[in-house]
Amino acid sequence: MLHPMGESTRTMLVIAHTGRRNALDSARQVIEQLTAAGVAVRVTDAEAPTLSCADATVKPAGPAAADGAELVIVLGGDGTLLRAAELARPTGTPLIGVNLGHVGFLAEAEPDGLTETVHRLVAGDYRVEERMTLDVTARDNGTELARTWALNEASVEKGARERMIEVLIEVDGRPLSRWGCDGVVCATPTGSTAYAFSAGGPVVWPEVEALLLVPLAAHALFARALVVAPRSVLAVELADGGEAGGEADRGTAVAALWCDGRRRFDLPPGARVEARRGVLPVRLARLHSAASSGEFTERLVAKFELPVAGWRGRGRHAG
Repeated sequence: MLHPMGESTRTMLVIAHTGRRNALDSARQVIEQLTAAGVAVRVTDAEAPTLSCADATVKPAGPAAADGAELVIVLGGDGTLLRAAELARPTGTPLIGVNLGHVGFLAEAEPDGLTETVHRLVAGDYRVEERMTLDVTARDNGTELARTWALNEASVEKGARERMIEVLIEVDGRPLSRWGCDGVVCATPTGSTAYAFSAGGPVVWPEVEALLLVPLAAHALFARALVVAPRSVLAVELADGGEAGGEADRGTAVAALWCDGRRRFDLPPGARVEARRGVLPVRLARLHSAASSGEFTERLVAKFELPVAGWRGRGRHAG
């Protein structure tokens, strides 16, 4: 049974995908290793019964769980890390993910090196980088429908499978084009390897400060992915009729706003969604040895299993 306990100067929050046995086993291992090293451990009240570890302090599953913590250690896939980011972003607490999912692009470590990863975290052998986020608002005729944020992307998607939606795209207060489409993705560089990538958008290195706009199955001659300045404001307006080639009642939802695939808001005809650079970034912890100019390239090759056989490198061509 979990119980509150006094916390030392160093405290870390452990978040796990409680629906996966390997994530639970890994979380218990991390908690035991941290505790043995004299680091106080927190878990959320939502995960405490499943973890069943007596060496952790239980905290409510909200931003207060990460407040004052040195790190949030996440055991699971990218979805679990996105959930943990909702707790860590308001407090500025860095996240580090151990990939127990499929691609796991946001994760830093793999499960086979878990013991070494925790050892290095305890030793302080990591650095912290900031990732751009999106601040997103949705309005209908002046009424605010949603005010939220995203680390990867905010997408406006059609509500009915058999019908497209009609949207007007705007960049920095100027209309750009009108599309009949399945939807539109507004993404950060971090999100360029997520939904935007599957929709045909470009891969953008995390150090690049930019915003992306990627159409989903647009029926138009000019419907390419766009990369704009980080200070730009992207807007997607639903046509008053909502659906392409049809009409809908003003109060009826014809589309949905999704943020990171986690938060959903219904959109009626005429609704307007704006996405801009977020005021608060998400902070990710990276192990020091991973720091190199080619780190992201290596991650792309590993995660997408890209063919690089035959590469000889610059050393073989030096004069």
